[in-house]
Amino acid sequence: MRIDRDDVAALELGVTLLGSGGGGDTAWAGAVLRGRIDAGRRPTAIPPGDLPPDALVVPVGLVGATAVLAEKPMGGHEFRTAVDAIARWTGDRPDAVMSIEVGGLNGLLPVVAADDLDLPYVDADLAGRGLPRLDQLSTAAAGRGVAPAALAAPGGQVLVLATGTPADVERAVRGFLTVVGGWAVLALSPVRVADLPGCAVVGSTSGALELGRRAVTGVPGDVLATGRVVDVSRRRGTGFGRGSVAVLDHATGAVLRLEMENEYLLALRDGAPVAATPDVLVVLERRTRAPISCYHVRPGIELVVARLPAPAFWADPAHLPVVAPRAFGIDCDPVPA
Repeated sequence: MRIDRDDVAALELGVTLLGSGGGGDTAWAGAVLRGRIDAGRRPTAIPPGDLPPDALVVPVGLVGATAVLAEKPMGGHEFRTAVDAIARWTGDRPDAVMSIEVGGLNGLLPVVAADDLDLPYVDADLAGRGLPRLDQLSTAAAGRGVAPAALAAPGGQVLVLATGTPADVERAVRGFLTVVGGWAVLALSPVRVADLPGCAVVGSTSGALELGRRAVTGVPGDVLATGRVVDVSRRRGTGFGRGSVAVLDHATGAVLRLEMENEYLLALRDGAPVAATPDVLVVLERRTRAPISCYHVRPGIELVVARLPAPAFWADPAHLPVVAPRAFGIDCDPVPA
């Protein structure tokens, strides 16, 4: 799939929706991608089947506080540094790259990185949506883990985590980020193309593009409520910030409450669960249909709340616990569509 200039807006919208209120602002990454196309580059997202079964694909992405990028922008070397570090450690040179998650900023940045690295970009990722933690990536859910992992910070610092459980790696990465200024680029151990169907979400970038195209003409997914935000509460704990949003549905008078962390996680109508992770909850400004992030939702906004189905990967009972509500400390089961 070649990504043309006219595709960038739809792709940007699609990955933002899949971020489910998180994932970071995609505007500058979209601008960079347009600039590459205007300069004559032709970014593509190729199906895994276009590569040999033994070809090695390195998952890459940005981790940490994406808001810090405005004050501490990328220097341009971080993706190459991280990929070179993981290649040196594993002894395997990559044949292609893919994204660690298609939701939000990481739905676009690895496409640009592939162009910088002169490597193919594979149409797959390790989440199928936005997720806050590395121990929730599909490789962790499939039992492959996330180590070894290499991190490259904008100041030049490089960290390789050789071993550790997914939870160990997640904790170590968060500690490193606090030292280096909030964000870094991550590269994970290469995955054989033949193994991708069992440990990744295949077709996620092309799916995001199609989602964005549909969203231009209407609300994607099943509408849960259309109304006004009447209350927003935010709580700070030892981990990610938590909060809730109360929406008064104009049609029914019901109150739809959204529980959120970095992403929208659970929707309750008058106290009864009606949608939950791993399904993707999207919040749109009622008039413009622009996505509203967890950070920007405020009382008084008129909005539409909808649910998108989770990728099929997360329907597997062996994978589901990693992204179910209880994985976020919410005492609730997933809600069937």
